[in-house]
Amino acid sequence: MFHLKAMTNAPASAPESIGGYGFCLFLTIARSVFWRYRISAKFRNGLCQAGIEPVGIKHVIRRQLSVVRKYKMPNTLNPQRTAGGQAVPLLNRPHQIRTVDAYDADDHACNLTAWKQNYDQITPGKFHGVLAELQMPQMQVFLEQTSQAVHQSCCVWPDAFWFGLQMHANSGRINGRLCGTGAIMVRPGNCEFELVTPVDYAIYGIVIRRNALLCAADQMRCRIDWSQLANAEVLHVADAANTACLQTLASLLSDHDAGSEQIPAASLELPQQAVMMAILSMLDTSEADRALSSSFMRRQRIVGQARDYVLAHRDQAIAVPELCEHLHVSRRTLQYCFEDVLGISPIQYLRIIRLNGARRHLREDLSNSRTVRDVAVDWGFWHFSQFSSDYRKLFGQSPSELLRQRILAPSLASSA
Repeated sequence: MFHLKAMTNAPASAPESIGGYGFCLFLTIARSVFWRYRISAKFRNGLCQAGIEPVGIKHVIRRQLSVVRKYKMPNTLNPQRTAGGQAVPLLNRPHQIRTVDAYDADDHACNLTAWKQNYDQITPGKFHGVLAELQMPQMQVFLEQTSQAVHQSCCVWPDAFWFGLQMHANSGRINGRLCGTGAIMVRPGNCEFELVTPVDYAIYGIVIRRNALLCAADQMRCRIDWSQLANAEVLHVADAANTACLQTLASLLSDHDAGSEQIPAASLELPQQAVMMAILSMLDTSEADRALSSSFMRRQRIVGQARDYVLAHRDQAIAVPELCEHLHVSRRTLQYCFEDVLGISPIQYLRIIRLNGARRHLREDLSNSRTVRDVAVDWGFWHFSQFSSDYRKLFGQSPSELLRQRILAPSLASSA
């Protein structure tokens, strides 16, 4: 079940005992780590029967990546994009940790490889997002940090599972559910979901190919209810297992100078198995969050219907009374629905969705024949001075400043 695997392309001077060159351990973990994970007896027995070496995960990952830096393999493949221009995780190619800064929520959403995302900024102030991402043969690992509260519409690449581990106690929401301490988020690939994240938020993400996770669970004798996992949104896990997984991810993403060198795919096998083991140890004793109540599902539907109505009539200044009349609910009911599902009021939501939509169009669709005022009217802002004031409050700059940036961007790029 577990074995030593020879790597044939290592230089003669490379140490033979370190994974990635010479011999690569399929999985290595210290005996003390077993008990920190608090995994089931059957899962522990499966590991013990494998005859696992007593070397700590964090230590192995550090040594692994240090050898990769010293004995770098040549880059013979293009790891960036397919012929169609879509970035996707691929097998058997060089990999590297990629760190990207963004100063617009939508730009930040586009930086995550192979995801379909759309971000709306909620809280006022200039946005700053940082993404550190590593693609490995069977998974994608990243750390995402955002300075402002954001509403996210997300979709992971197909035939995969996404797991989200929050770094701090500040809770995010997934499809309206609060994900607090001792819980992780999960969604299958090719399935849209929504996140609402607070100010100064940080989350580790792991996207694992479905077949790789199934195979690893079978090898580790880890019994998982896959139908439950596919339908789950929040999983309650042991604190020790959650902490150990966070430490593994932090070590993996911080022990290599981001963007400095390509990491051969073969040399990532050991850290990849360490991440897989950390995920399985959480899943082995996890419990799905309670089923949604009928009242909460009704509130979700009302919020969704409100969003659809506002976007279908974006050129109109929709007010809360009109929204209540269309949805056949009282003002108090509408308030409860938005606070429960999104954590904001209907008035806030109406302003935020229209301002973010206007900003998106200002950044993408403005031409010589269309002015800032035209875009404002398209999103129901008939009083231009009020639009400009609200825009500046939310994004930290005026619409005209954004326009100047767009005009200057091509000239700056050509002179660089």
